[in-house]
Amino acid sequence: MKEYDRFVVWLDYLDSERKRGEGRRVPLDSCVRAPTLDEVVQACRRLNIEAQPQGGFHPRAARRPSGYVSIKKTGRKQDVIVAIARELSRIRGSQPKKV
Repeated sequence: MKEYDRFVVWLDYLDSERKRGEGRRVPLDSCVRAPTLDEVVQACRRLNIEAQPQGGFHPRAARRPSGYVSIKKTGRKQDVIVAIARELSRIRGSQPKKV
């Protein structure tokens, strides 16, 4: 049964390697390269957003594995996606570099 009180945020919305036509919904300066579900869930936690991760395939790229998080509706969807993207870039910036 579809839940109408939740948003779906696909990883492709936040991926800097995707074009707008491939599903990216955030400006390039707010995106990160190849985000993971764990990172997006962590960004949601930092923003006090309850997130339920799921694996799946984005409809615009049905052959490439992706995933999404389902979050409670709070405000406009675009505003929430941009906030998650900015928090995700902060998380990436605070992680130590792998050598």
